[in-house]
Amino acid sequence: MESYALLLAATLNAGTVLAIASLGLLINEKVGIVNLGAEGMMLCAAIAGFATVVTTGNDWLGFAAGMAIGAVLAGIFGLLVIWLNTNQYATGLALTLFGTGFSAFVGTSFVQAKIPERASYAIPGLADIPWIGPALFRHHPLVYITVLLALALIWFMYRTRSGLVMRSVGESPESAHALGYPVRRIRLLAVVAGGALCGLAGAYLSVIYTPLWVEGMVAGKGWIALALTTFATWRPARVLLGAYLFGGVTMLQFHLQSIGVDVPSQFLSMLPYVATIVVLALISRNPQWIRVNMPTSLGKPFYPGA
Repeated sequence: MESYALLLAATLNAGTVLAIASLGLLINEKVGIVNLGAEGMMLCAAIAGFATVVTTGNDWLGFAAGMAIGAVLAGIFGLLVIWLNTNQYATGLALTLFGTGFSAFVGTSFVQAKIPERASYAIPGLADIPWIGPALFRHHPLVYITVLLALALIWFMYRTRSGLVMRSVGESPESAHALGYPVRRIRLLAVVAGGALCGLAGAYLSVIYTPLWVEGMVAGKGWIALALTTFATWRPARVLLGAYLFGGVTMLQFHLQSIGVDVPSQFLSMLPYVATIVVLALISRNPQWIRVNMPTSLGKPFYPGA
C-alpha cells in the first residue's frame, strides 16, 4: 500500500508541471494564439529559477524569476506574431530552439550546483494519516495552488465579463474589434500571462520536482503540455485531469521498475510520449468534436484594417 501512496504522490508532483504549463497554453489558445515555444520558455525559466534559488535560497523568488523570464520571452513572441504577423508556428519553433540553446549556454556553471536544504511541507496532522497522508498532504504548496489556479481560470473564463471578452477574441477577433475591444492588446496580455505560467512550470521543475539543473531537463514536457490542451478540448478542468493522467503514466515507469517488472527501461521511458500519440490519434478520429470546442481563430493572424 505504501508504494501505491508514493506512486500517487509522485503522480501529483509530475502532473503539476504539466498542469501549470498546459493552463498557460490554454490561455494563449483561447485568444487564438498557438505558441510552440513552450519547451524553450520552460528551459529558460528552469535555469533562471534554479540559479535564483541557488543564490538566494528562496523558492518563491525562484518561481518569480521563472515567471518573469517566461513572460518576457512570451512578450517578444507576442509582438512578433500579433503586431508583425509573423507565422505563429515558425516563430514558436524558433523560440523553442533559442530557449534550448540559450539555457544550455547560461546553465553551464550551474550543472553541479545544489539547492539549499528546505523545510518539510507536510501539513501537520493530515500528513500522518496512513496512506492518505503520504499521498496527498506532503506536497509543496504550489501543488495545491495549481488546483486553485485551474478553478480560478474556470471562474474567470465562464463567469466574468473579461473572460467572455477573452473567449470572444478567440472566436471572432473581427467582431470583437468591431465592438471596440483592443484585440491585439488582449491577445498580447493573454500570451504574456500564458508565458508566465509556462515559466512557473519550468521553475517548479528545476527547483522542486528535480532540484537540479541539467541541459534539456524539460525533456519534451512542453510538447506534452501542448498536446494536453487539445486532449482537454480547451477546458481547464480537463487540462488538470489530463495532466495528472500523463503524470501518472510518467511515474508508472519508475513504479514498475521498483517492483521488479522486467521491461526494458527504454520502453518505459517512451510511455508518456506513446500515450500522447495514442490520445491525439483517438481524438483526431472525430474532427467534428474538436471543431466544436476549438477556438475558431486559433492560429489565424488578425488584421485590424482588413
